[in-house]
Amino acid sequence: MTAPTDPSGVYISSAQMYQELRSLSDGVTRVETKLDGIGQGLNDVGKDVADHETRIRTLEKARWPLPTIGVLAGLAGAATGAVALFAR
Repeated sequence: MTAPTDPSGVYISSAQMYQELRSLSDGVTRVETKLDGIGQGLNDVGKDVADHETRIRTLEKARWPLPTIGVLAGLAGAATGAVALFAR
C-alpha cells in the first residue's frame, strides 16, 4: 500500500496498527491478571472476616455467664446481710 499524497492527513501503516493493537492487548491482559489477583484477595478477606465473626460470637457466648454469676453473688450477699440484720 502506498502513502497518500495529501500532506495534511496522517497515514498509519498496517504494521503500526498491528503494533498498537498488540500493545493494547498486552495491557488488557495485565489488567485482567491484576483483577484476578484482587478478586482472589477479596475472597481471602471474606473468609477471614467470616472466621473472625465466628470466633467473636464464640467469645461472646462464653462471656455471658460472668455478669450473671456476679449478680447472683451480689443478691446472695445482700440476702445474707438482710437475714443477719433481721435475725438479731
